[in-house]
Parts: sequence; structure tokens; C-alpha cells
Amino acid sequence: MIKRVPVPTRTIVLFMLLFPAIAWAAEEAGGTGFLSQVRGFFEAGGTFIYVNCFVLAWGLAIIIERMYFIFFRYNVNAEAFMAQVQKLVMANNIERAIKRCNAAPSAALPRVVRAGLTRANRGEGEIRNAVEEAILEIVPILQKRTGNLAQLANIATLLGLLGTITGLVSAFSATGAVSPELKAEMLAKGVSEALYTTAFGLAIAVFFMLAHMFLTNVTKKIVDEIDQWSVKLENMLISRQKSGVSPLDRSGPSA
Repeated sequence: MIKRVPVPTRTIVLFMLLFPAIAWAAEEAGGTGFLSQVRGFFEAGGTFIYVNCFVLAWGLAIIIERMYFIFFRYNVNAEAFMAQVQKLVMANNIERAIKRCNAAPSAALPRVVRAGLTRANRGEGEIRNAVEEAILEIVPILQKRTGNLAQLANIATLLGLLGTITGLVSAFSATGAVSPELKAEMLAKGVSEALYTTAFGLAIAVFFMLAHMFLTNVTKKIVDEIDQWSVKLENMLISRQKSGVSPLDRSGPSA
């Protein structure tokens, strides 16, 4: 069996391959237009521009992967989903409620709900333990890699500042080894490299911080929904038992 390459790794490789393509396209275009400006930006920025390109690719891979999983794999319409589950539970149809959860096996809330429903005919303690265990499993998965964006933002900023220092050092060291008429040109080139690198690093950092804030808020919304509906599920199943359904009732799975 061929092992699939993880989504972040594939995205990083694809993104890094874009830069030689941009440079080649700029040469083919005769050095004019937008592609030429992009190429000129990277040439003027120096070495640390390319180092920050790797940081940018890394962060973009995380953002794309997290957005895909959070929006399309882990998320559901909590109110609509729980309305269906509650209706089935109140009708004492635990098996169909579990099948409804199985319709979205990767989503976070259905996984937690399914854990509680599979213990619906057990005691109150088992129901709570099953739900809490499922929450402890799913929450780290929801928050996975999102915190790395804040760290990558700091790294991009520091790399930009490091590029600024190296650009200024190279500028002033070069002016001492050239003729007076070339000093201004060399100094301008070094300062330009320093400013380009700083601007690129800060732009990456701002973008990553905005993405981190957005993904954190979306993840928090899903976690809050899990906390809210898991408590309601526990109360609903416990009330169901107290209303006359025996823990040994086999109308639903007892596993």
C-alpha cells in the first residue's frame, strides 16, 4: 500500500516549487510586468527573503490544512444535529440516534454524542465518563497545530530583523572597499535589502497572527458547542433513565 503524504507536507513542497517557476516565467516574459517585479523583489531582498519563504510555506500549509479539517471535517450544524438526536432519544430510539452520529464520523460533536449514546443504558457515572473521555480525545485534535502560527509569526519577524542587520552590515562594509562614486550605490543597495527583508517578515507575521486569531475563534466555537451539548446530552440520558427506562433495557446498544 502506498503511504499518502500528509497535507501540510504536500502544500509546502508545492509552494516552494512556485518560486523557480516565477523566476523562469519572468525571464521568459522579457523582464517586464508583474512577474518581473516579483523576481526583482526577491533579488533585492537577499538571502533571508528566501528563508522567510519557507516559513511562509510552512504557515500556509498549516492554515490550509486547519481550515479544511475545521470547516469540512470537524464542524456540523450543532443545533440542527442535536435537535434530531434529542427527538430520537426522547422516542427511546437510541440505535437510530447512534446511526445519525455515524453519518458524520469525523465531526467533533457527533463523536462526543456517540460516546454518550453507546452508554445510554448504563449507569449515570458511565455516561459521564464516556462523554468526558471523548471530549479529552477530540479537543486536542481540534486545536492541533493552530498554536504554531503564532510561533511562526515570531520567527518570521525575527528573520526579517536579522535580514535587516545583515543588509546594513553588508552595505557599510561594502562602501569601504569601493570608489567614492560607487559608495552611494552600494549603500542604497544594502539599505534596500534590509528594508525589503523587514517588510516581508512583518507582512508574514501580520498574516499569520490574523489567521491564528480566526482559527482560534472558530475552534473555540466548536469546543463551546461540545461543552454545551455534552452536558445537555448527559442530563437528557439521565432523565431518560429516571423516567422509567431501566439501565438493562436493550432498546439501544449497551457496549
